[in-house]
Amino acid sequence: MAHAEILADVTLDAPWALVERFSTFPRWKPEDVNASCDIMVEALKSFGVPVTVHEPEIYLSVPYDARVKAGGRTIRAKPPAYAIDCRKGVTAPIVHVPATYSRSIGSLFHKSQDADLSSAERIRGKIVISEGFAFPQKMREFEEKGAVGVIAMNPGVDIHWGICTSIWGTPDLDDLPRKPKIPIVAVNNENGKALIEMASRGESVTIETEMREGWFKQKVPVVEIKGSVEPDKFVLLHGHYDSWDVGVGDNATGDATMLELARVLWKHRSKLRRTVRIAWWPGHSTGRYAGSTWFADHFAIDLDENCVAQVNCDSPGCRWATLFKDVSWMPETEGFVQGVIKEVAGLESHGERPHRAGDYSFNNIGISSFFMLSSTMPDELRAEKGYYAVGGCGGNIAWHTENDVMDIADKDILLRDMKVYLGSILGVANAEILPFDWRATTKEFSETLARYSKAAGEAFDLAPAKAAVASLEKALDAFYGKIASGKADAARANVVIQGLARILVPINFTVAPRFRHDPATPVPALPTLAAANEIAAMDATTQGFAKVQLVRGQNRFVAALRAAERLVATA
Repeated sequence: MAHAEILADVTLDAPWALVERFSTFPRWKPEDVNASCDIMVEALKSFGVPVTVHEPEIYLSVPYDARVKAGGRTIRAKPPAYAIDCRKGVTAPIVHVPATYSRSIGSLFHKSQDADLSSAERIRGKIVISEGFAFPQKMREFEEKGAVGVIAMNPGVDIHWGICTSIWGTPDLDDLPRKPKIPIVAVNNENGKALIEMASRGESVTIETEMREGWFKQKVPVVEIKGSVEPDKFVLLHGHYDSWDVGVGDNATGDATMLELARVLWKHRSKLRRTVRIAWWPGHSTGRYAGSTWFADHFAIDLDENCVAQVNCDSPGCRWATLFKDVSWMPETEGFVQGVIKEVAGLESHGERPHRAGDYSFNNIGISSFFMLSSTMPDELRAEKGYYAVGGCGGNIAWHTENDVMDIADKDILLRDMKVYLGSILGVANAEILPFDWRATTKEFSETLARYSKAAGEAFDLAPAKAAVASLEKALDAFYGKIASGKADAARANVVIQGLARILVPINFTVAPRFRHDPATPVPALPTLAAANEIAAMDATTQGFAKVQLVRGQNRFVAALRAAERLVATA
């Protein structure tokens, strides 16, 4: 097994001790977040691992408490980050806007879980209650239609913390209009049903929220383990160390994984071809990835010029997580990651398109990426336990609740997952030629265009886009054939593989320009062409506007693929 000697050095001693330590105190208030950073820095120094601690000021919204007063009683609630502070309360009639609960993580972040938002009149001036989590698209649409408050009715007996803005990281001037301007809370299912009964009788309720919002100095610890052959080039391994409550599965186990990988990689640093950079982020929970966004902004040029891949570490090592299913990875990384999981864990794996979530703050720079969540429990076990879809903790519904405690972590699964992460990092850091196959990406492009073209029918012609993909595919076949035959210059091949990421990742995962940040809302495949999927059903006037958008989107796409083809021709 490749890197067997290094993988054998992974132990549970230091990581499990960190998980146990983190399980003793909550880590979402800024002062507790900084204290937890100090614990990790102390551990790193005890291993002899050098660590740099940055202290940026990032903008956070810290939730404290909330309640719903209804029918003479007070109902427990939680405010999501970025809800407004409303201690005096907002009182209004309550109206129920029915929605469905997501059945899988694949639809968890979608706009409204089928909520009927067609009638603004019945929402205006009301407090809305709707099934689901307090995710941003749905909350914003309620606000835009005139709701004065929103109650998210969570699926189970617990209430889940979260964040209700689509702003990615610390807002800039263009982002500020998307800050919520109404109080928003979440309640559990039982209390939600009681509130729906009140809505059916036309009764009023009061929402009260207690928030703390502003600029906070937060610590960002970064470890740099230099490679001996290409020290300027690096793999970025990262994850968040703030959590909701004690957050054992989300993300103390991830923090412990990165701590152990830092220890092992430092010990074996002489065996690294490229550098490995490991970073722990604050502001994930209360700032919508504010820590990783700060890093992406302030080290953008270094990331652009030298980062060969970014690897996110969130919720490894959770109980019952026996499968690698619905793992986030970009198509060019799929074959490589599947090979690592098979070699290290002996398991087959299944991936999915990365969600616009999980500290993927580097898409607009254009960096090949894999992992977000790692292992998870089987669907059959979730069904047997009556679990609903959540966004972490290996599928355990303790996610974002007070119940994410030591019982959620599993020693054997954590040891396996740490080795999978280490194997993948070593595979990228030590490959003579970067192990990413862009033919998988163009294959996905072809499939996306075929789907969009079928949906559009005669309403829009995607032939230029299809031709650009076919031409690039031909060039890539020749490029990878040269690599397979041993005739490629490794250094030049790596320039091409990294350069293709800068061109093709943004075209597939972003709308905003490079070095900006798209909102934290789902991004469809080839987003500037996605209107083709709906254009046939539009009325004639709207269809005209959609055609204008698609012409512009197709121009962007074709130009990008031709630039990619010119780059491939230089190898």
